[in-house]
Amino acid sequence: MVELVNERTRATPPSPGPWSTDLIARDGYLFHVRPAAPEDEPALGEFFRHVDREDLRFRFLSAIHKVGHDQLKALVTIDHDHTENFLAFDPATGRIIATAMLAADDSFARAEVAVAIRADFKRRGISWTLLDHVAQFARSKGILTLESIESRDNHQAIDLERERGWVASACPGDPAAMILRMTLAPSLT
Repeated sequence: MVELVNERTRATPPSPGPWSTDLIARDGYLFHVRPAAPEDEPALGEFFRHVDREDLRFRFLSAIHKVGHDQLKALVTIDHDHTENFLAFDPATGRIIATAMLAADDSFARAEVAVAIRADFKRRGISWTLLDHVAQFARSKGILTLESIESRDNHQAIDLERERGWVASACPGDPAAMILRMTLAPSLT
């Protein structure tokens, strides 16, 4: 694994372990990903100011205009066991460009995933790559199924997940939402 040496990315300390790594998006863009830490709260707040308003609604499944302190704290104060939040960084600026949250149930049978990306970094394949990274992490934990709850209006996410092999079904009790599921093959490690 290659650690970025850019001074800006050094401002947010990398978490140890195999899940801190460089990834290459579909368009060849190299970015760094690592688990979130409590020190990331201000940078994560800045990140969400650059996520489209509609994408914020899709990410949080509510009409919010700003991600508040309590929400940010919950995204960076995680157990790194049942819950992980991966942050993707632009190596040129050190800014957070995407986030992928994974929350597993107590038995690790299934986990929910939610992804958000900065508006100016969309349509480059970063979300695809980050979703693959999360799936690899989930497999390593023995998680059998990934789930994503999506607004029926979130056509980009639904199309992305379907392209990656996810299966869509109705969300019980919520006709405005869909559940997308991916069955994971067991990790070979």
